[in-house]
Amino acid sequence: MTQSFPQTRTFTGFNAPSRIEFDLHALEVVQGKIPDDLNGAFYRVQPDPAWPPRAGDDIPLNGDGLVTAFRFDRGRVSVRGRYVRTEKFVAERAAGRALFGAYRNPYTDDPSVAGLSRGTANTNLLWFGGRLLALKEDSHPVEIDPVTLETRGGWSFGGQLGSLTFTAHPKIDPYSKELVAFGYAAKGETTPDIAVYTFNPQGEVVHETWLEAPYSSMVHDFGVTEHHVLLPISPLVSNLDWLKAGKPHFAWDGSRQSWLGVLPRRGTDTDVRWHAVDTCFSSHTMNAFEAEGRIHYDTPVGGIVVFPFFPDVSGRPWDPERAAPRLERWTLDPARPDSRVERRSLAPLVGEFPRIDERFATRHYRHGWMACESPQSSELKGTSLGGGMTLTGVAHIDHVGQRLECFTAEAGCSLQEPQFVPRHAGTEEGDGYLLAVVNRLTEMRSDLIILEARDVTAGPLATIRLPLRLRNGLHGTWIGADELEARPASTNT
Repeated sequence: MTQSFPQTRTFTGFNAPSRIEFDLHALEVVQGKIPDDLNGAFYRVQPDPAWPPRAGDDIPLNGDGLVTAFRFDRGRVSVRGRYVRTEKFVAERAAGRALFGAYRNPYTDDPSVAGLSRGTANTNLLWFGGRLLALKEDSHPVEIDPVTLETRGGWSFGGQLGSLTFTAHPKIDPYSKELVAFGYAAKGETTPDIAVYTFNPQGEVVHETWLEAPYSSMVHDFGVTEHHVLLPISPLVSNLDWLKAGKPHFAWDGSRQSWLGVLPRRGTDTDVRWHAVDTCFSSHTMNAFEAEGRIHYDTPVGGIVVFPFFPDVSGRPWDPERAAPRLERWTLDPARPDSRVERRSLAPLVGEFPRIDERFATRHYRHGWMACESPQSSELKGTSLGGGMTLTGVAHIDHVGQRLECFTAEAGCSLQEPQFVPRHAGTEEGDGYLLAVVNRLTEMRSDLIILEARDVTAGPLATIRLPLRLRNGLHGTWIGADELEARPASTNT
């Protein structure tokens, strides 16, 4: 008998698994005009379960990675969608059913898949060294072809990764062209070990450091400045006994201190300094930089974990008001190793998925964007992928001009993560476009909109209609046409 998907929030309504791969050409522009100078490809990835969950229910973060590529070419756009052929995906397709169990819990798997990677490649996409990599923080990257989206196979940077894991949010320093990355739970699930890597533009490891965090927790994102690596530790903790007992991998422990680790970019484990932060949850990074001898880290922060599907160790129910993240700047003096992190608000609105003009990453910057809640968000409560925030707008934060402006989607719509695209390589910071997928919840389909990045309140420059539904995604990237055309042949070795 064929198993059905459970009738829960994760698997119904707009969040119902799509389970389709597709190619659509000459997409319809129903409003405005696509800028002629927008040439390249916008890649995004969504967790999209290919099979009903083995455990009977599941959390959104455990879906199989389905990559979407919007190809822009002189005012025209096409789109392609393909599942990433991870070891998990291939084994389950051959079996015709789910073989891997609960999120990051190998004790719930079918014995037949012991030793295979549990990675789903469902969180982010990285373009580095001519390779397009699909990322999930519990495993190594998976390389995919940037044109066909065909899976080329797992990628450990030519066998250089000693860590069992690799972050979904590596950072490219646009000045040195280095890639800085890390893996947490680097020696296995629930371990406190973190491995920090620096790669040169050729993909060679030029520095590697291993250290121990104050405790084992989810370290989803991090910060990189000109001279430092910043590791935020929030008390969304893990425990091996929980996994063996079939409990969720992570739980919120509000009795623990939050920390911000500061490591010199060429430092060792003896150089890291842990600076205390009031207990809170920091998930994503807008940017980090140094100025006048101080380190600044910009991140959306909530009082508790933003994900309602992870329990509280005390049994306290999840509180959406306490969880709601708002953009903050964390500041510290690296010359004072025991100093506490200073926190101040940068924007009063509730929002997540912060983005910047990546050409200014790791340095002082002016412009930032993030998906945010607007007045209509309360009307759409419960339609988000994780059941928490419903993001119905895009905010532009001008840190220098101290301006905050917002675009709000039409009634009955929510938005996914925005993507900044520079108008051209030499333009000033923030001069370009924002791309964002719009969830048309009542129509059960999606659109792609293009906004002027520094004037989001003007509304879409163009609206591109999709005759299908793109399930809520997580993160994405842009690759310009010149980079795609100049890419070297990849051998995946």
